[in-house]
Amino acid sequence: MEFKEVYCQNCKKVIGRYNIKFYNDEKINELLKTTHSTHIKNGHQVNIRKFVKD
Repeated sequence: MEFKEVYCQNCKKVIGRYNIKFYNDEKINELLKTTHSTHIKNGHQVNIRKFVKD
């Protein structure tokens, strides 16, 4: 299964992991603006990276 991870560089942890099958890039960006906005507002560096789980 393939996932997209939302990773905070400052906190050094995964904030969220979303299945590519159900969440496209637009939905993940919308989640960044709403659910994970506190990290961005605090000036944290947030990355989206691909994660493959066997």
